[in-house]
Amino acid sequence: MSEFVPFPAAPARSLAGRVVVVTGAHGDFGQAAATACAQAGATVVLVGRKVPKLNRVYDAVKALGPEPALYPMDLAGADPADFETLADTITRELGGLHGLLHAAADFAGLTPLENTPPEQFARQWQVNLQARWFLTQACLPAMRREADAAVVFVVDDAVRTGRAYWGAYGLAQQANVSLMRMLHHETEASTVRVSALQPGPMRTPLRARAFVDEAALRVPSASAYASACVHLLSLAGAALRGQVHVPAPEVP
Repeated sequence: MSEFVPFPAAPARSLAGRVVVVTGAHGDFGQAAATACAQAGATVVLVGRKVPKLNRVYDAVKALGPEPALYPMDLAGADPADFETLADTITRELGGLHGLLHAAADFAGLTPLENTPPEQFARQWQVNLQARWFLTQACLPAMRREADAAVVFVVDDAVRTGRAYWGAYGLAQQANVSLMRMLHHETEASTVRVSALQPGPMRTPLRARAFVDEAALRVPSASAYASACVHLLSLAGAALRGQVHVPAPEVP
């Protein structure tokens, strides 16, 4: 794992002509990543379950780059057939698929495993791990047809979240890193590259559920790590495949 990598600024239009899927696009980090991808020239497919918020992100992204596409979906209730439909729709309507950024996450707060309701555990496991794999699996055939394509798993600190009270969310972080590395080895000789991005502390509702007393101004906004998403999804990210990257926050 690399530590605090100062990613260079992405070249202008480094994602021009590319179609990139961003899950959790109406979340703080997903919106920042989608905006950065649009500014870099990508056609962004915005995936999320909250349609009003997704519409606001659509308007913001459209003002900065190519017209995005909306794909409302609740990852917690989706099954493999739903993800296959998503992948088929994207390739049919947009002509291809070059990038997949797994930014969606579900975390209800710190709770002892013994006291975690089964339905809460199952939801977090589904959103934070299973849905990521099912979507990746559905998209791989289309991505293999491209000269270069990237799958990026956004992960949390596996050491910190592997401690007490992080529940299924914490367990999924361990599993995401293993999934990324296994998939990397299986796709290493292909045009599809796989990596993970571990942003540092940032002001998001998810972090606030774990660090309720933290002063908000002590951590940067999610946009501080948006350029790292563009870097990994662009051709420049080819040198970083198979690794977990911890980027230094970009100072505005």
